Amino acid sequence: MTSVDDLWFLTTQAEQQAERAHHRLADAHEEFLDRTHSRRVSRSRFRTLAERIADCGAPYGAHSVVYRPSGELLLVWHAGVDMWVVPGGEPDAGESFREAAERELREEAGVDPSADATCDGLAMNVRVDLRCDEYSTWGVLPLFEVRVEEEVAPDPADPDGEITDARWFGELPEETRDREDLLAWREYALE
Repeated sequence: MTSVDDLWFLTTQAEQQAERAHHRLADAHEEFLDRTHSRRVSRSRFRTLAERIADCGAPYGAHSVVYRPSGELLLVWHAGVDMWVVPGGEPDAGESFREAAERELREEAGVDPSADATCDGLAMNVRVDLRCDEYSTWGVLPLFEVRVEEEVAPDPADPDGEITDARWFGELPEETRDREDLLAWREYALE
């Protein structure tokens, strides 16, 4: 059985790693949109996310906001949550956030950032505040800005099988996770 002190210690470790990750991102990128999300989660989910944050600073890994100059955004269908989402996921051992975002973009949407697109830096740095009972911690959710100039047809090949479709959208569907963040970014960056 896990002791209370163990979870308090884990949240402290997570906050320290999140702080380091936040500062590395902010120091490396000049302009980006800051956002904050607050989520209440179950105790087991809290532990899982706090462990991820303690490991790399991010509860959900790194993602990409992929766009065309016309303003269309590339989204992938995540079967596990039944929503359109931006491509992304957790870093593998030794991967930077950007490397993880680029790998996930290749896997989940079939877009190769080194051949098909240009990474323009950080689109958003989202602070994710997590709570469970009397415990709280936070982590970062970096979303990198990726511009696609050519007509690239998305082609998901997700090894996890969670991503089943990928499409370009001018108007974001209602079932888009973090829809308001994406609309705010599009207004901030493209208009």
